[in-house]
Amino acid sequence: MISSLYFLALVSSTLAWGRVGFQREDGSRIAAGDGHQCSCDAFLPGSTFPTADLVMVEQKAVEISHSLDLEMGKMENYQVKVTEYAEKIAELTATIESLEKSRGDHNEAELEEVKVEIKLVEALINELQASMKSSTAVFDSLHQQTTVAVETLDRLEETYDKNRVLAARRDYIEVVLQLAECEDRYQEIFHPDIGSCEHGGIIKISKPIVSQLNAQLSSSYIYGGWGKDSKPLAGRESMYWFAGSSSTSVSYITLYSDYKNLILRKHFLNHNFYPYASGNNYVVRDNTMYYETSSPFGVAKTNFTSMNEETKVIPGAGPISYSLYPNQYFDFAADESGLWLIYATEESKGMLFVAKINEESFEVEEQMQTSVYKPSASNAFVVCGVLYVVRTVDITTEEIFYTFDLKTKQESYISIPFERFLDKYSSLDYNPTDQKLYMYSEGYYVNYQVWFGNNTAEATV
Repeated sequence: MISSLYFLALVSSTLAWGRVGFQREDGSRIAAGDGHQCSCDAFLPGSTFPTADLVMVEQKAVEISHSLDLEMGKMENYQVKVTEYAEKIAELTATIESLEKSRGDHNEAELEEVKVEIKLVEALINELQASMKSSTAVFDSLHQQTTVAVETLDRLEETYDKNRVLAARRDYIEVVLQLAECEDRYQEIFHPDIGSCEHGGIIKISKPIVSQLNAQLSSSYIYGGWGKDSKPLAGRESMYWFAGSSSTSVSYITLYSDYKNLILRKHFLNHNFYPYASGNNYVVRDNTMYYETSSPFGVAKTNFTSMNEETKVIPGAGPISYSLYPNQYFDFAADESGLWLIYATEESKGMLFVAKINEESFEVEEQMQTSVYKPSASNAFVVCGVLYVVRTVDITTEEIFYTFDLKTKQESYISIPFERFLDKYSSLDYNPTDQKLYMYSEGYYVNYQVWFGNNTAEATV
């Protein structure tokens, strides 16, 4: 909100309306071209944006945040002390019970020692109560300061945001979240068996569903990818990720706890790669990112729990890319059955290969050659053990034109056209957790619903 109000301040302070002409010394106006002086009549708005108020709110926000961090730290200490005092009281209780049972066997010194310890614990508890009352007063004060700051921002927005830019932004976010909720309900109704492969394969792809521009809000970040973990850890089933760049080398990945925080650009982890990730056709599976590297020429994986990185050279693989973008030499794909790697070899003169990857050992378990020339394809993905290869038909249309069953080694040529959002895209991946295709198209998050052959509802979208 604060950055948007700065924008409004800039607009408010620079708007002007007027007319330009020439004026004689007596004040009368004449047409241009007589060599006389030029004058300009201008009207400036009567009110200027109160930047000082906004700066004050920003400073107050920093102070409140700092104070809140301090008080939260104190609360953690209080919790530790409460635990210590509870243990101490339990020890004293046990000691007193022991003294009561021993009756006359104890001496006055032992009793005095217990009394001193009781008074010490009592004093510590009184001190803790006083500190907690003090923190309660601080929290009340912070709440009041926050209320005043919010009221100030609301007043500035109401006075200066005449075009309702901020309100429109909030409405947009609300609509996007409602759309996501609607999609989830749709999935529950029409895809009740997510994770099951008891179907006849893909029969239709929906129209593109566009979320928004990437987290950097930059249309120059045309290389990258986004999506969900295809085998999420417990508690991270709603996690999303994004990695992007203006070049084919990507230096970082950002993780978001859920779709709302993805839209709001509030990440909980930002990891930098060295060496950089390449190729843009990476996936996240089991809290691990799999991606291409240029040095050495091969692939790598990074686990976000241990932060361990591991590289692997794929024998025979060559620098042969898809048709839309360069440096897309290795394409990771994940489906219900595991992790796959799509690439081409120079020995086969560019024919497309698929390899099954052991996620634990990071070794190639099996390699299969297809009949597709990789440079003729725009991308590929795997669903339920079947490779689907995509090509560009025209300026608005992509087509799934080839399938290869990775179990039976049977191939077929089909035609499943679907609409492309923009001219190009750098990644297209299937996610088995929601049965969606995730596309990164010239900086935009795009996804597609997928219909299979035995769905109970007809594909009409």
